[in-house]
Amino acid sequence: MAENDNNNAIVVAEEAAPVVPVEETKPTKDKEAGDVPPKKTNPFLQINNLDKLLATMTLLLSIPVLGFIVWIFYVRDSDCETILKLPSFQLGIGIGLIVLFLISNGVVLLRPRFPVLGLLVVMLPLMLIFIIGLALVGAYTMETRSVAASPKWLRLKVFDNAHWEDIKSCIYDTGACDDLVSRTLMLKSYDFSLHKLSSIESGCCTPATICKMEYVNATFWRRREREARPSNPYDSDCDLWDNDRGNLCYNCVSCKRGFLGTLQAKWWKLGVFLIVSSLLLFISHLILFLSSVFQQFRT
Repeated sequence: MAENDNNNAIVVAEEAAPVVPVEETKPTKDKEAGDVPPKKTNPFLQINNLDKLLATMTLLLSIPVLGFIVWIFYVRDSDCETILKLPSFQLGIGIGLIVLFLISNGVVLLRPRFPVLGLLVVMLPLMLIFIIGLALVGAYTMETRSVAASPKWLRLKVFDNAHWEDIKSCIYDTGACDDLVSRTLMLKSYDFSLHKLSSIESGCCTPATICKMEYVNATFWRRREREARPSNPYDSDCDLWDNDRGNLCYNCVSCKRGFLGTLQAKWWKLGVFLIVSSLLLFISHLILFLSSVFQQFRT
């Protein structure tokens, strides 16, 4: 009985004893001595992203070339240029730009496999387009008569009497002077002097201002007594002026200069575009080539 009482007392004591919670320890990973936390890198500075960005820029730079090709084919028959066979030359430039567009985009797509060959292939048409652009703007003194549409070439063709007879007939057939008359029929002398004329209208349809003729309408002017003045290259235009609608000032130097100015303005703009586009594509392809080579050396 005594033993049972002792056992019961022990059980009661154990039940009355407070239960101490045991904290569970989470397993920790031992840090290795050689582990270094990863560095944060800017994704825009990675070679792959930079290479893709340059490729995208090169493709975007070729889009204006495609738009200019459409413009070239759209204006191929303007300003009586057929007489000087300029549409054929313009067509050749358009075909050259199409080839440049295809080669440029092809090199961008195949650059990982043939970086050096691709650069050499695209440089040839770019250099040719760049040289043609320089010729069209008259940027270098080595310009020759054989470079079509260059300033010297245009001047020689326009001031050649054999070509000018055909050009004069073309200007007359376009009705430029008749259109000027219809637009200024109700204008007085002062109002007409403020009216903006094209280079062909002012040179071919009206007498030179140095002649000081009296205005009646756009194509009819009364002569006045000529005053003594120093010789001027436009003096002969005063004698060549004729109020006949078939003559007017079509044989004047001012008419030739007006037609020449129209041609030079158009081809100068085309030359500037060729220079700028070829330079931008050259720089873009060169940077893209260096990026591809650097990426290959890293791998």
